[in-house]
Amino acid sequence: MTWEIQQTDYPRTRPDLPNHEPRGCPRGASYSWYLYSANRLKYPLIRKRLIELWREALKQHSDPVLAWASIMNDPQKCLSYKQVRGRGGFIRSNWQELNQLIAAANVWTIKTYGPDRVAGFSPIPAMSMVSYAAGTRYLSLLGGTCLSFYDWYCDLPPASPMTWGEQTDVPESADWYNSSYIIAWGSNVPQTRTPDAHFFTEVRYKGTKTIAITPDYSEVAKLCDQWLAPKQGTDSALAMAMGHVILKEFHLDNPSDYFINYCRRYSDMPMLVMLEPRDDGSYVPGRMVRASDLVDGLGESNNPQWKNRGG
Repeated sequence: MTWEIQQTDYPRTRPDLPNHEPRGCPRGASYSWYLYSANRLKYPLIRKRLIELWREALKQHSDPVLAWASIMNDPQKCLSYKQVRGRGGFIRSNWQELNQLIAAANVWTIKTYGPDRVAGFSPIPAMSMVSYAAGTRYLSLLGGTCLSFYDWYCDLPPASPMTWGEQTDVPESADWYNSSYIIAWGSNVPQTRTPDAHFFTEVRYKGTKTIAITPDYSEVAKLCDQWLAPKQGTDSALAMAMGHVILKEFHLDNPSDYFINYCRRYSDMPMLVMLEPRDDGSYVPGRMVRASDLVDGLGESNNPQWKNRGG
């Protein structure tokens, strides 16, 4: 690599907000040297247990699809390579060998289960349409299922509108300057968002309070007014405790129209599930919670006519 041009034409923010520039990131500045790193992979890897099965199957079957079928139709062979997933054990291969394996696996899957059982993920077209279109076009021509980066986020798609009232339409980092209270939870801003970290520090001059929730005293903790250090694996308990305080002190004890309307419009409270006690003292999920289960039915009257209007 002999030449690299940085993007410096960011639009100016509003006059009442700090500007984006100067922006800089040591990882971005050194990115070009990744090409020359001794740790950079220049060849494909595959799990040793699987490639051994594949090579042995090709010796017995001249057709690659039949070779793959001999592995899939043998429960012991399937289990032998699937049970070592997550344990490393990758070895070097070559593109020709692995392209043949992938093609045979796709053809066998299509013949056995149908094309929609072939699912794949192609990078988002944010920077390179070629890298995105190559995988997407391949899956589309096969009749396969195109996954997206959004599928990786698990509960984020449904949880975002329930929590914030919008579909992950989060503001840019400059909007941190409009906040009066910021919680950095699961985000080490100075280390992972270095170019935008100055917004996090500059807003404190306005009196904004910043809180860091992280087990270790990370980079973001030193920029915050308070540091909460829950033990690893207890984040859920901490979040539920916070939710309990909010519901107890700012919903049940001191109800407000704003909070109630917010819960009705944006939260998943209408989809809460009853917990039914068992003989051993544990609980199992039951039916959905109804207004009639709560005190005074939440002031909602039963309306059978409305329920039967569709039929």
